[in-house]
Amino acid sequence: MAKKKETKSNKASSKASAKQAEENEEIKNELKTEKEKFLRLFAEFENFKRRTAKERLELFSTASEEVMVALLPILDDFDRASNAIESKNELVTGFVLIKNKLVDTLKSKGLSQFYVNIGDEFNADIHEAVTQIDAPIKKMKGKIIDVVEKGYKLGEKIIRYPKVVIGK
Repeated sequence: MAKKKETKSNKASSKASAKQAEENEEIKNELKTEKEKFLRLFAEFENFKRRTAKERLELFSTASEEVMVALLPILDDFDRASNAIESKNELVTGFVLIKNKLVDTLKSKGLSQFYVNIGDEFNADIHEAVTQIDAPIKKMKGKIIDVVEKGYKLGEKIIRYPKVVIGK
């Protein structure tokens, strides 16, 4: 009889240890799942921090974009006026000094001219076509014939695309 009690208690203890092992396995699986969730969440947060830091830097570098865009027509008027003036006198010299000062101030704030040359290949990603005219020579088809307005960049961002006339 004592042996039957022993085997019953052994069976009971082995069932209990099997049940405990099963519970331990479940707990390990839950822990593993929670760790994976934590790692994903941590990685997402790191990406968020990196993205917001980048956006913040971009915001600071282009914060003056609206002001720059508002000043560009004035700069265009200076260019037109300086091209229209034919005689050199003190008025012209003063005008040129003011224009140069404005250009230097805008450059110091990150503005740079986006240079386009006549004869360059037209690219819709970086040029704005105002119109098309017949090309004076055959090799000017699809190329820039005239620059109506200059383009400008603020840092690396184009804030105004150059307006061009292209040959057809």
